[in-house]
Amino acid sequence: MSEAGGALGCGSPVPQRAPWNLVAAATALYLVSATSVWTAGATPMNREEKQKLGNQVLEMFDHAYGNYMEHAYPADELMPLTCRGRVRGQEPSRGDVDDALGKFSLTLIDSLDTLVVLNKTKEFEDAVRKVLRDVNLDNDVVVSVFETNIRVLGGLLGGHSLAIMLKEKGEYMQWYKDELLQMAKQLGYKLLPAFNTTSGLPYPRINLKFGIRKPEARTGTETDTCTACAGTLILEFAALSRFTGATIFEEYARKALDFLWEKRQRSSNLVGVTINIHTGDWVRKDSGVGAGIDSYYEYLLKAYVLLGDDSFLERFNTHYDAIMRYISQPPLLLDVHIHKPMLNARTWMDALLAFFPGLQVLKGDIRPAIETHEMLYQVIKKHNFLPEAFTTDFRVHWAQHPLRPEFAESTYFLYKATGDPYYLEVGKTLIENLNKYARVPCGFAAMKDVRTGSHEDRMDSFFLAEMFKYLYLLFADKEDIIFDIEDYIFTTEAHLLPLWLSTTNQRVSKKNTTSEYTELDDSNFDWTCPNTQILFPNDPLYAQSIREPLKNVVDKSCPRGIIRVEESFRSGAKPPLRARDFMATNPEHLEILKKMGVSLIHLKDGRVQLVQHAIQAASSIDAEDGLRFMQEMIELSSQQQKEQQLPPRAVQIVSHPFFGRVVLTAGPAQFGLDLSKHKETRGFVASSKPYNGCSELTNPEAVMGKIALIQRGQCMFAEKARNIQNAGAIGGIVIDDNEGSSSDTAPLFQMAGDGKDTDDIKIPMLFLFSKEGSIILDAIREYEEVEVLLSDKAKDRDPEMENEEQPSSENDSQNQSAEQIISISQAVDLVDQEAPEESSLSSHSDSSPADTDNAASISPAEQTLNPMENQEPTSLDGECTDLDNQPQEQSETEEDSNPNVSWGKKVQPIDSILADWNEDIEAFEMMEKDEL
Repeated sequence: MSEAGGALGCGSPVPQRAPWNLVAAATALYLVSATSVWTAGATPMNREEKQKLGNQVLEMFDHAYGNYMEHAYPADELMPLTCRGRVRGQEPSRGDVDDALGKFSLTLIDSLDTLVVLNKTKEFEDAVRKVLRDVNLDNDVVVSVFETNIRVLGGLLGGHSLAIMLKEKGEYMQWYKDELLQMAKQLGYKLLPAFNTTSGLPYPRINLKFGIRKPEARTGTETDTCTACAGTLILEFAALSRFTGATIFEEYARKALDFLWEKRQRSSNLVGVTINIHTGDWVRKDSGVGAGIDSYYEYLLKAYVLLGDDSFLERFNTHYDAIMRYISQPPLLLDVHIHKPMLNARTWMDALLAFFPGLQVLKGDIRPAIETHEMLYQVIKKHNFLPEAFTTDFRVHWAQHPLRPEFAESTYFLYKATGDPYYLEVGKTLIENLNKYARVPCGFAAMKDVRTGSHEDRMDSFFLAEMFKYLYLLFADKEDIIFDIEDYIFTTEAHLLPLWLSTTNQRVSKKNTTSEYTELDDSNFDWTCPNTQILFPNDPLYAQSIREPLKNVVDKSCPRGIIRVEESFRSGAKPPLRARDFMATNPEHLEILKKMGVSLIHLKDGRVQLVQHAIQAASSIDAEDGLRFMQEMIELSSQQQKEQQLPPRAVQIVSHPFFGRVVLTAGPAQFGLDLSKHKETRGFVASSKPYNGCSELTNPEAVMGKIALIQRGQCMFAEKARNIQNAGAIGGIVIDDNEGSSSDTAPLFQMAGDGKDTDDIKIPMLFLFSKEGSIILDAIREYEEVEVLLSDKAKDRDPEMENEEQPSSENDSQNQSAEQIISISQAVDLVDQEAPEESSLSSHSDSSPADTDNAASISPAEQTLNPMENQEPTSLDGECTDLDNQPQEQSETEEDSNPNVSWGKKVQPIDSILADWNEDIEAFEMMEKDEL
């Protein structure tokens, strides 16, 4: 999640075995030199404007932190839409996301060192006292070892590091006697049982009270963990050992790193995403720099910086060479297979890779850092935030955005390395977007869908631990910070560890196991900070010249396709055929398919079948193009199917004191006014009587000219709509009668008609789950008059009304242009890869069940797109259609639906299989089911 410390903006950052007290001076000199280069070529932001933005960051932090302390503490996290704390077990389970919560006041601990960085020393002292008084680490709760390490152990160590710094200064924390360190040591011992495996890799989860494997522990049966989960321990564990003198923590973390290094794929020097903690076998064999692997690479380089162990740098450089050779396709970073790294494992990227440009700054590889960062910034300018995942042609793949800080982190480090004021403007945009789209009365709410602007009732602890820290440091001058940030390194959660730990309590054996497994080419390894003249040629516009070609990259075709086109034209060959351009009636296209080993078979019922035989391709390059074509065809089909669905809508509360800050995700209706084609509907809300809306309303005067609230159940949705329309309502919101239901944990509904002609319904109708609906009902109880906006996506807030609370952002929101996809000429729709349960594939593979993970496999030589029967749904009472990435629209009733009901012939999907080798099969089958 985070980057190296403030000063560390150079290649291999320290001269080999250099005295650590020289590090800050050397890197600071480097930064001054770099800054002088850049300010010559760009208009710098004046001190007054930087100070204004820094103060704005402080106010935003106060808003988030203050609301957490007022409404949530001592709970782990704040729920900013409902203004209450999130307590494990008291809210609907969110799956693995909740493993970060351990009933240990997570947000407070995660925010400790942020308070000091933001010069809130009195608040820091009060926070430390609260932690010591209130936090219990002996709870009977199963938590993630990874999350607990980086957030809680790291937070305690970061707090301790700055507590002793303040104590030495003589003004604050004079009473402090290493209490946070003792808590960290207690927590460290509670995590150690997780390492009780033959490999030394830790179990992914542990019970804080009962440890592992005991019946009451409810954990210890897992077999797999992610690479980052096992490889992101060394900084915190080594720091704990160096602070306390107890070497066991550093020893266990080193053993885990040694095992991962030994298990890397030797020919590619890449590691997979998940590994079996007992056997060391790779479970997921795709490799990238995003979710599941990211901080493993980060900690190898930072372990060298903090601990001075050459083997960590050697390992990092070996991996980095492989990353740049196979994964980096500037400006993209695409996952590949560890055994066949020339083949991409997916055509989308996840948001966590946004940390990588910052890590490249620490490495000293500035050019690709600038390129990738600029590409990500263009995506943000299009969607206001970075979606959790997006495709290579920059369409939204996963629409959520939980206020991740990685992009802000890379922005800070690029500014530190270059001094280019462009990155200050990037930071300013981030501030404006957070205030404009994420700010709510009780804090900042995560985005449930960046396309609609709807919110999710969560504010993760890392938002306070990282986002405000990086944004403040971006605009702060050295005199604005009460300590020298160059003396510390940032962990992946942005916690601060002092560099002097490198010379403290060095009792752990530093056996260099790296050279046992690889022959190192020292010419690839930089042992000193790179010369600024190498990083930055004598051209003040160097960074701008790198960014300029990428300014419009998001609005163009896939950059990798552009690169391939350029390469093809240079070689005199035609560019590869793209799936979106394919026409089944074009003889030239059919010839290209044949060259790629792809056969097109016309079936008697008018459908087509696509089959790829890799061995029949004209060359290995053509085989790769064929593989890519098949993959693009699936993604194209998936997008087409999603476009055929009605997208989610937004209910935005625009009256005082909300002013448009609260946006609720709503399901649309298949009848009534289409909000995507007509102007939004704005009005005050009123409850109908009867509340179920199933008969003529007895309070028509109350709903006349207003948006009626009605409860789901007891009659058809269309009947409810007619009744409120007859009473004079201008719109309707149906609230789920299933208490506690939420769009966070249930698929979004689409309300279907009643099987009759619904053209008589002219008003817009939207559906809210119980949790979202209760937000409106609670607002009515508190403020009586509540005005909402029904629209296809959230609108800009009302500046005149909002000025009473906070000035609106200077920049208008960026309009999201409608994304167009070229349809396949023969109108062939493919089955979405995300629904393997609907696949009717036969298996001729000898892959084990564990490898295939419930997905069908095929013979390793073929890739096939098979036809599939269509089915038609029927509808009953509370009919709803699932909108969450389903390949077809499905109507849900309040009675059990018949799983054998068939689909209508309006959509004709074709089943899809992608396989070339067994390893490729596994990766493609898994890639759409990843969890971030």
